[in-house]
Parts: sequence; structure tokens; C-alpha cells
Amino acid sequence: MAVPVKVIKHLERHKVPHRVVKHKKVYTAFDLARTLDEKFANIAKTLLVKADKRYVLVTIPANLRLDIPKLKKVLKAKEVQIANEPMIKKVLKMKPGAIVPFATMHKLETVLDKALRGAKEIIAGAGSFTESLRLKVKDLEKLENATVADIGKSIEKDLLKAVAKGKKIVKKAVKRVAKKR
Repeated sequence: MAVPVKVIKHLERHKVPHRVVKHKKVYTAFDLARTLDEKFANIAKTLLVKADKRYVLVTIPANLRLDIPKLKKVLKAKEVQIANEPMIKKVLKMKPGAIVPFATMHKLETVLDKALRGAKEIIAGAGSFTESLRLKVKDLEKLENATVADIGKSIEKDLLKAVAKGKKIVKKAVKRVAKKR
């Protein structure tokens, strides 16, 4: 599945320098980073969110998770939820995992996590599972007239909590086995 022509035409019409990056079929930003041997901070993952009654494209580095309370404040919304598969297909006419960060193609607004500015270039979704786009963050920001805000949170804390919880579960299981002997 190649990059859709409308995506390339959109970038060319707006004179956005970019390179198509071919790779094996991947469905997640994590898999893309591993496949291309790239830092997670250089991989952009784009999510469609519903903020009250409007849709917004949000792009964050793959090493972060979306912090919904922060996004609510930025969007001045009461309710924010990550769009499910039927919403994505209806609003963007794309499959999850193949979302492009170009909200202007869909007449939506864009919010970029400020951490993306730490990477001069990012690799972003291109509407394909076998090709992505390499482009400069400043070009994406300008093209989308994006709101740039702190909307990400570290996944490291979540991972550390999960590991700690796993250790507790293992300790309890070991104690139960020891008691039975």
C-alpha cells in the first residue's frame, strides 16, 4: 500500500519538502521505530480525538502518551476522547495506524506536542502501512498552522508502575506456593 496520491499532492501544493521512507508493513509507531532503528522521539504518532463536538488531529512523539487532561485545557473542551475505529473511518476515511498528520486535508485543526520540536525531522504516517514520510517539524507546524502545546506524558512512569505491580504479583504468588509446600 503506497502513499496516497492526495497526500503527496497536498505536500507538493504547499511546497513542503519530504521524503518517502519505505519499510516492512507496520501498524504502530513502536513497530515503525524498531523497523527503521529510529529513536521513539523521532517517530510522530497521530491520533484523531473528539473534543466536545469537534474533531482534532493530535500528533505526539512515539515515546509519549497523550495526556487527555492537558489536551482538554489546550482545546478548552469539557470532554475529550480518542476516536475509535468507526470514527476514524467516518471522519478521515483512513484506517487506524495509517493516519497522516495533515489535518488541513480534512479541514480539521492540529495540535502538536511541543516535544516534537526536539527532533529536527520526524517520521510520520503517510496513509500507508509500508511507507512513511520524513519531514521537518517546523514545516509540519507551518503547514498546519498548528497549536503547539505540552500534551504528552512519559510512558516510562507507566512502565515502571507496571513492572512494580508485576513484581508484587510475583512475590505474592511465590509466597502462596511456599505456603502450600
